Amino acid sequence: MESTRDRLINLLAENKDSFISGQVLSDSLNISRNAVWKHMKELEKDGYQIEAKPRKGYRIKKYPEKLSSNTIKWGLDSKWIAKKVIHLETVESTQTIAHQAARENSPHGTIVVADEQTMGRGRMNRSWHSSKEKGIWLSILLRPEIPPNHASQLTLVTATVLAEVLSKIENVEPLIKWPNDILLNRKKTAGILTEMQSEQDQIQYILIGIGLNVNHSIHDLNEDIQSKATSLRIETEKEWSVKDIIQKLLIAFETAYDAYMEDGFAPTKKKWENYGFKIGENIAIKTFNDKWQGKFLGISDEGALLTESKDGTPVKLYSAEIDWFTEQD
Repeated sequence: MESTRDRLINLLAENKDSFISGQVLSDSLNISRNAVWKHMKELEKDGYQIEAKPRKGYRIKKYPEKLSSNTIKWGLDSKWIAKKVIHLETVESTQTIAHQAARENSPHGTIVVADEQTMGRGRMNRSWHSSKEKGIWLSILLRPEIPPNHASQLTLVTATVLAEVLSKIENVEPLIKWPNDILLNRKKTAGILTEMQSEQDQIQYILIGIGLNVNHSIHDLNEDIQSKATSLRIETEKEWSVKDIIQKLLIAFETAYDAYMEDGFAPTKKKWENYGFKIGENIAIKTFNDKWQGKFLGISDEGALLTESKDGTPVKLYSAEIDWFTEQD
């Protein structure tokens, strides 16, 4: 259930281009006008800029930059994503909280966002260092009506969303390293973790976890990854609004997801290959019983990695150990 404060902020947000009278707020929230005034003063202490005019009422002029469920929702003109936002300052992993929310019947489009993760993780349980208030640590809860074997395609959909949002930043040229990493200058700046709960032929829910390094300096990155990781700040030499980037990502994701559900994977495949790292170049491949070098040809119609086999014919790989940086690099 929403608190009185959350309901107040939502009423102000719904009337963001005009004033809303103290009497209307009082009646809507079932509190006195004096209580409304006190709530406004508390909002100002938290960094909200409130404009009050006699005989007109109140309106929010500016939200604080600090992340919260309200600041993320403010100005987010979405149809279904982030209608429910769970914001926490510190968590082990947003994926863990999102699993719990899914089991408690949180709706499609719910997001979990944290200022910091203490046990962030990527694919194959690799750790992900998630500095406090330096980046985006976000999980999206989805309940799609697609076959379970198509779930991995949503990783590729998400990768194209990240690449397209970042590509709109001047002098930033993102590439996607199959299946789930976003590179800037050949260094990792974002990763995606997709997890699913399903029955044999039906998905109960999918979680898309996104980690994006935004305002890290080189010293914020662990020494052992400084040669392999980067951030928007390092690449552009300027600070960025984490909240603004989250909102851009959410709107772009909603659009891309709706298009995927309507048109299938083919348009995503084309977009993905526009950003594909090392397409047309050699990569080193190791499977359970073989290893070789072959040209990376792109992705298949299902989203599998498409490469040359030892004899030069195309082969699909759904799982393999890939060394993207061969000796010729």
